[in-house]
Amino acid sequence: MPDIKHFDPDATLETVVRLFWQRGVASTGIQDVVTATGLNRSSLYATFGGKQELYLAALRRYLEQRSQPTFQRLAEDERGLPAVSEFFAGLIEARCSGEYARWGCMVSNAHAGAENGDPEVRAVLDQHHQELRDAMYAALVTAGRQGQLSSGADPGASADLLALLAYGVNLRSRAGADAATLRKTVSAALDSIGVRAAAST
Repeated sequence: MPDIKHFDPDATLETVVRLFWQRGVASTGIQDVVTATGLNRSSLYATFGGKQELYLAALRRYLEQRSQPTFQRLAEDERGLPAVSEFFAGLIEARCSGEYARWGCMVSNAHAGAENGDPEVRAVLDQHHQELRDAMYAALVTAGRQGQLSSGADPGASADLLALLAYGVNLRSRAGADAATLRKTVSAALDSIGVRAAAST
């Protein structure tokens, strides 16, 4: 007879995502996971493996469910520069207000934590960075075609800069930076690379 799970692994994993995202790996023990999910250790281990395997599953889910859809929308947006401005406006709003305020980004948090010493974790971080950078690049190429970039602006170098800026917004917001300050920083960065930040439409 197959083992019948009396819980929803998908819903459980979402609970675990929120736990690791908010508290971080180092501050989260397996007993915290047991308490948050209401499952016993044997059920967790049988389904997901140990704490590291559970964290990796949660990190990958975060990338797939939260990061990648946002990157895809940015890359496919035909507005060009307004899409980049809107991306940062939405990022700052999400990081500084609402349910997940001051949580930062689960992936950015992993960049700053000891968990990035795991090769499998680093692979997820590298994937996230590449997809973020590629989305920025696609939006800036669109902006260039529409004459929205200043003369001499390099979409590739600018995409690298903006990807790093997104990580900075995530980390600074977690540390308590206010939204107004972050918006000023984004505006200064856009101006520094010769981008004329048009209003979103």
